[in-house]
Amino acid sequence: MRFYSKQHKHYCGVDLHAKTMYLCIIDQEARIVKQKNIKSNPAAFLKAIDKYRDDLVVSAECMFTWYWLADLCAEQNITFILGHALYMKAIHGGKAKNDRIDAHKIAYLLRGGTIPMAYVYPPKMRATRDLMRRRNHLMRKRSELLAHVQNTNHQYNLPPLEKNIRYKGNREGISEHFRDECVQMSMDVNLSLIDHYSGLLSKLEYYITKKAKIHDGDSLFRIKSIPGIGETLSLIILYEIHTIKRFPRVQDFVSYSRLVKPAKESAGKLYGHSGGKIGNAHLKWAFSEAAVLMLREIPEVKKYKEKLERKHGKGKALSIVAHKIGRAIYYMLRRKEVFNIEQFLNKK
Repeated sequence: MRFYSKQHKHYCGVDLHAKTMYLCIIDQEARIVKQKNIKSNPAAFLKAIDKYRDDLVVSAECMFTWYWLADLCAEQNITFILGHALYMKAIHGGKAKNDRIDAHKIAYLLRGGTIPMAYVYPPKMRATRDLMRRRNHLMRKRSELLAHVQNTNHQYNLPPLEKNIRYKGNREGISEHFRDECVQMSMDVNLSLIDHYSGLLSKLEYYITKKAKIHDGDSLFRIKSIPGIGETLSLIILYEIHTIKRFPRVQDFVSYSRLVKPAKESAGKLYGHSGGKIGNAHLKWAFSEAAVLMLREIPEVKKYKEKLERKHGKGKALSIVAHKIGRAIYYMLRRKEVFNIEQFLNKK
């Protein structure tokens, strides 16, 4: 967890919503100099803070509408701090909660140097990252349709489909596989949607790949040098990381990627683990997938995983491999190197 501790003349806490925003400005002595509920638009915000722009810092909680406020502050040379929503317990744990109280608490945390910081993803690659996440959402919808075809086949206890219906050429005659006319209609709808999603996904993947080569083609090449990581996983990892320089240590990176379980300890006693949902879920999924695919590509890694299984069990062994891939990517991007299997298996 990182905190913003730099001192300023004025501190502005913003409780941000889609249509309105409540702001609270306090001075160095923690006196409230302005509180106001305004519309969520640039003109209203700049007008509200106009008298206090001299050495002002603005902070808002990380929620889906923060993009425009962060970009506006960057354009106006105003320091902007994005508060990490899951760490801001002082806001969510109060006896009373409303917009006025929340804005004041954010400003007060900012003044006291206890505002937990989230990463303000720069605009240059942010829209492409969101497009990549949208692509993943569409892929899951397509997978649900494919699964529904298979589940319907099992539901009627029919012979298994001979070919993998993931591929368009293997989907011909699927509807005729079922006897009931209504089931055939349901399958036609599924297949039509699958074809539509496939076309959309192909266009998106081609477009995002072109963008990635412009944004950071070297890092993309290094990530793809890992056996098992193909086009899609490399794009997810690239855009979710943005730049490896934002992580001072490898421990920070693997923690952000949800590859470690933080321990809860007190007086030398272990009380379990927490914070499992703090971090980037997309990186966690990508590294887990990469671990499974790497086992197919490299026999030495498969033997290493089997050795871990005997000691830790199947699930934890796979998590350890995913953790090693995360560490490998961190050092590859830091040192600007490609994947080395001997270093990965600690043979050097």
